[in-house]
Amino acid sequence: MSTLKIQAIRGINDILPDQTRRWRQVESVLRKIFNHYHYEEIRLPVLEKTELFKRSIGEVTDIVEKEMYTFLDRNNESLTLRPEGTAGCVRAAIEHGLLYHQQQKLWYAGPMFRYERPQKGRYRQFYQAGVETFGYPNYLIEAELILMMARFWQKLGISEKISLELNSLGTIESRAKYCEKFVAYCRRHSEILDEDSKRRLETNPLRILDSKNSEMQQLLQGAPNLNDFLDVESKKSLENLCSLLDNIKLTYKINPRLVRGLDYYTGIVFEWVTPFLGAQSTICAGGRYDGLVEQLGGQPNPAAGFAMGLERVVELCSDTPIKSSHDIYIIFTENTEKTAMITAENLRNVLPALNIEMNCIGGSFKSQFKRADKSGARFALILGEDEMSKNMITCKDLREEAPQISLAFDKMISHLRSVL
Repeated sequence: MSTLKIQAIRGINDILPDQTRRWRQVESVLRKIFNHYHYEEIRLPVLEKTELFKRSIGEVTDIVEKEMYTFLDRNNESLTLRPEGTAGCVRAAIEHGLLYHQQQKLWYAGPMFRYERPQKGRYRQFYQAGVETFGYPNYLIEAELILMMARFWQKLGISEKISLELNSLGTIESRAKYCEKFVAYCRRHSEILDEDSKRRLETNPLRILDSKNSEMQQLLQGAPNLNDFLDVESKKSLENLCSLLDNIKLTYKINPRLVRGLDYYTGIVFEWVTPFLGAQSTICAGGRYDGLVEQLGGQPNPAAGFAMGLERVVELCSDTPIKSSHDIYIIFTENTEKTAMITAENLRNVLPALNIEMNCIGGSFKSQFKRADKSGARFALILGEDEMSKNMITCKDLREEAPQISLAFDKMISHLRSVL
């Protein structure tokens, strides 16, 4: 048998206990915000039929061409680990009849999978939270999605690190007129195009606008502006959204090169970006995708949503304080260990909201107090020989200078309720 240690797959990371405290903080705030706006949770499978992503994301996107984890199962059916959440959510909504004469506001969270070169903020297994809305035909739903996330950043204390960019991709017809002019412009400068752009020119020319190549950025400075080709309705929707955000005093920037990387977007698109994470500047992105439901076999239905990378959000929160999850640490002597365990269970019965840790390895009072302090607990409850003889519990504040007090069980319950 080999003695080599088995390690995690490259780009697929463990999230250790000291990190999960930060994750729980972010996820807790996120769940409260979604509930606050009355969005319902949906839980989706990580495996889907490969055809779902080819039809929704687009066969000529980088995701489908290069990044999907796809394999044949034992029935020779092609399956894919989900690279994003929208397609699966639309599939589920159609399959279970959630869209017939009704509106839906749904959210989900979980792991996604893409075969990419691992780097900070970009992993092969990564976590996203997403929102999808169905049955809302005008700009008000995009406004709500944007304002909901603005509230989320504010609650996390990272609003100053993130900015909002907006654009509109228009209708399929207006976009086709723009693409004709844009492709002609690119062909006149074909000697400057990089290999990715040459390939996209034949398959998905709008993606060239999203190029990070510095030479391509210079070329795009002189390219036709997508906003000049918008149809009247798309232009009005973007203007209405901007007017509403202006009234609320939410700062944004119109970015005419913002196109998103997935084929299904139409109309308004948006991104929340940051300069604090290097190359991975996009934190949350989305927009309208009115044609996708019909494209996947449902009846025509207006739709809009977004997804955010949770690793990137957690990283942005790395310098904000985390409230300790520990409230009470119980210390005892060898002769009082059984009483201490019974007391711990009784405390959990009457104070179910508190986080109570029982020291389970014994040791001297000094060593137990060290562990109690390291745990982050606010109070240590002590059950020693003296407490046993008096039928009392001693409470010591581990975080503030205060005299320790000894009380009977019932009075200790009242005391803890008043201070925690």
